Amino acid sequence: MALSTIPVSSETKKKLQSMKGNKTWDELLNDLVNIAQSKKRVEYKKRLQELLEMEFEDVKVKKWAREY
Repeated sequence: MALSTIPVSSETKKKLQSMKGNKTWDELLNDLVNIAQSKKRVEYKKRLQELLEMEFEDVKVKKWAREY
């Protein structure tokens, strides 16, 4: 596994260090990425559910409006 550095501000590093605890930086950042992806999946699922509950004509109009 190749390692790299990521420049961050001192303020950001302090915030991350307070969250890090006994984890490695890699573990912490992977956890944060997983949380962000999970939140996005929930948002996408909610939006898809809204679209599925809409009437066909409403969806068709929204698609048309987005194109123009």
